[in-house]
Amino acid sequence: MSRSRVPNRTEILKDKFRLSVGLPFRELLPQAYLEQQLKELSIKYRNRLFNPVVTLWAFLSQVLDMDKSCHHAVSRVIAWLSTENVEIPSTDTSAYCQARKRLPEKLLENLFKDSGKNLEAQVKPQSLWCGRHVIIIDGSTVSMPDTQANQQAYSQSSRQKKGCGFPIAKLGVLFSLTTGAAMAVVINVLNTNDIKLARQLYQFLQPLDVLLGDSTFCSYADFFLASAAWL
Repeated sequence: MSRSRVPNRTEILKDKFRLSVGLPFRELLPQAYLEQQLKELSIKYRNRLFNPVVTLWAFLSQVLDMDKSCHHAVSRVIAWLSTENVEIPSTDTSAYCQARKRLPEKLLENLFKDSGKNLEAQVKPQSLWCGRHVIIIDGSTVSMPDTQANQQAYSQSSRQKKGCGFPIAKLGVLFSLTTGAAMAVVINVLNTNDIKLARQLYQFLQPLDVLLGDSTFCSYADFFLASAAWL
């Protein structure tokens, strides 16, 4: 007897963006919305092709692409411009790479928070657990580019030979059980205890939220601290 597989909705969405032509994030993050975000942060920029808006659209597509090269990201921009009846720019990637480095970190942070809140706000009551939002807490690690600044800020594994490997950061994350969207994240060095990260995350919980985590987070002190964050 064959078993039917439950479709992975995350992979379906990722494939949709990967297989699309041009800049699909234009629909999810409209230009007017991004320009308002930039205005609120008092971020000024020149009216170039790779301004923060276009650069962000291209960068997000690059992250999801199978081909994560800057050349492919620029090709997406060119494909988008080919439908706009304007002069097609050079395929050189230097302008895009420089613009990507200039993306304001605060802008990305605000977009991250807004995305999670907006998705959670669209959850219908019948999708909640006993009328409550279930928020999952967990920890993980990420490796980063091997730059001098990252090496100084973030430690490597003690088992890693000196001079080899990549700097690693420790993450603490809250994400929605219903939407799968991350609601909040805190970052610290590799040897940071999960509980320390968790206690920085409690401030992002809302009244009546149900916090779900493994036994690492199950202490009476944390029950109290998480509840106190709502008061």
